[in-house]
Amino acid sequence: MQFRAYDTSDFYDEMFLANGAPRVGARLLHDRIASLPDGELLARQAAAERLLLQNGITFNVYSDSAATEKIFPFDIIPRIVEADDWDWLEKGLKQRVYALNLFIDDVYHEQKILKDKIIPEHLIRSARSFRKECIGLNPPQKVWCHITGTDLVRDRDGQIYVLEDNLRCPSGVSYVLENRRIMKRTFPQVFEALRVRPVDEYPSRLLATLQSLLPAMDSPKVAVLTPGIYNSAYYEHTFLAQQMGVELVEGSDLVVANGRIMMRTTKGFEPVDVLYRRIDDDFLDPQTFRPDSFLGVPGLMEIYKNGRVALANAPGTGIADDKCIYAFVPKIIEYYLGEKMIIPNVPTYVCAEPKELAHVIANLDKLVVKAVNESGGYGMLVGPHASAGEREEFAQRVQENPRNYIAQPTLALSRVPVIVNGQVAGRHVDLRPYVLYGADIYVLPGGLTRVALKEGSLVVNSSQGGGSKDTWVLMA
Repeated sequence: MQFRAYDTSDFYDEMFLANGAPRVGARLLHDRIASLPDGELLARQAAAERLLLQNGITFNVYSDSAATEKIFPFDIIPRIVEADDWDWLEKGLKQRVYALNLFIDDVYHEQKILKDKIIPEHLIRSARSFRKECIGLNPPQKVWCHITGTDLVRDRDGQIYVLEDNLRCPSGVSYVLENRRIMKRTFPQVFEALRVRPVDEYPSRLLATLQSLLPAMDSPKVAVLTPGIYNSAYYEHTFLAQQMGVELVEGSDLVVANGRIMMRTTKGFEPVDVLYRRIDDDFLDPQTFRPDSFLGVPGLMEIYKNGRVALANAPGTGIADDKCIYAFVPKIIEYYLGEKMIIPNVPTYVCAEPKELAHVIANLDKLVVKAVNESGGYGMLVGPHASAGEREEFAQRVQENPRNYIAQPTLALSRVPVIVNGQVAGRHVDLRPYVLYGADIYVLPGGLTRVALKEGSLVVNSSQGGGSKDTWVLMA
């Protein structure tokens, strides 16, 4: 009954086949929802939203003049990922993160990949995220990207692509954990019957990853470094610190003393060994990066270089976050691993290359153009949905600063059922799995399914009106 008017045409649907029948892994969930009495699904949605409100599950929107904090939109119909699909994704994500880590280490040391002309050197040197201050740095165990959030999308034909890599301060995992808690109460029988892989071990896995940065030390002291209450992910910073049982600190809580990073406490100063920093490189240390930063710790980088504190992620990881560098990840994987990429990239045009720039300008009506240094769905043009005037204005912007733009074909993102205005309708989604790299590489089963709640929208970011779903990865 709930899905009677649901449209499965035009797009790949994560729950339904093209003929309207539920996919194998989703049958039990479909049948349970379809059997609910009229109004029951909406009642459960309302109950879930009340729980979100009571638990204070929020995010901040800088540009919203009406209110700083908002409840994170959540839809109770979970997205299901079957075991075979997940096993393939997990293998591909591990391959990608391993190769990107080797790339970052090479860029800040021997730069073999540049000398062998696999990547144009000017793209590295001109990247806003390249940190010359990090040249020669040696993070513990040569691991730079300890926490990664990789955005995945599925096209009309069912093919999954990596849309972008997030290796600086990826956010959203707190919503994965909170969504799961709510869903266990919303559909408990279906959850148990489907044998969904758990996600609740993530905080302990994260803590173990952070402690592994100093393996010779017995129980190193870990803290989460936050920019403060006005950061868009502040809720997550507090949540993860609480879940790991570690301190949440701001830069003003830390000082350099006796060659260590010390934390102010009610009992005096105590040393901190590992900082899970949720602050961008620029603001970490005013003595090394931006001198006007009040968010970081003066002298932090010197202590880091001396091996007296560990940072996750390591400063400088953003070079692998650059959207121009993304276009070269297939070559990066083949160069360092001698393997073909498992999960493909979306075909990408780098506007810094003159031939590719000409193609992009001539085909703006067919392409999505993204600013290399923007996130959250900002600084982009969805060509097919833009007016001629908007495309003309954006073309001028790209031509004035081609290094700052890439372009990709417009994908027909897959859809999922979502409760909208009291009805179930299809909306576009992506998926952000989280990868931890410590003593080994661990991929959290599932991740954050983000939903473009506006009809026809391809932008899933919460700052642009998107929401989230729980992601159920089934056991084999």
